[in-house]
Amino acid sequence: MSMYIIDDHPLVRQAIAMLLRRMRSAAKVVELEKFSELQAAIIKNGEPELFVLDLLLPGVKGTSAVSEVKKMYGEVPLVVISSMPAGEAEETCIEAGADLYIEKSTPAADITAAIQGLFAADNPDEEVVVSGDTKLSKRQKQLIIMLDRGLSNRDIAAELDISEHTVKVHLWRLFRRLNVKSRTQTLHFARTHGLL
Repeated sequence: MSMYIIDDHPLVRQAIAMLLRRMRSAAKVVELEKFSELQAAIIKNGEPELFVLDLLLPGVKGTSAVSEVKKMYGEVPLVVISSMPAGEAEETCIEAGADLYIEKSTPAADITAAIQGLFAADNPDEEVVVSGDTKLSKRQKQLIIMLDRGLSNRDIAAELDISEHTVKVHLWRLFRRLNVKSRTQTLHFARTHGLL
């Protein structure tokens, strides 16, 4: 299993690679300058366990790289890292399939926490709670209850002793699992499907 970083800026690429190697010292980290190099790199270096993509890659239009990667590797976590402020860019990337959007100006410790949160959210060992046709992890069920209590991301982070980035990752995963786009839709789904 390998982690793939695609960014045309060498310094950013190397910095992200360094963070990933610190996080998972045994993992193979593959640095790529162009999106077009990805398929050959996967053949050479093995199946992916993480993708980190720059949003503004040369020769790539908008979020097409995000969509393309998610079509091929839907279950593999994908992080978009960009110099563009979050806001609309973040929403567009999430809609295209990204699991996480990080601004390049984000401190290294926060980037590390966010990516660790992404891996934690993907933990297959986490016990699954089944409610009707919906399978949720214990953490996802916990989040629904916290959303019902009206807690903000900051409040949830404090209560669970995790970063706000990690809360966002868990919420995005929950939204995707329930096929909803907001907290309100999540609570509506939870109430109509007996999850609360």
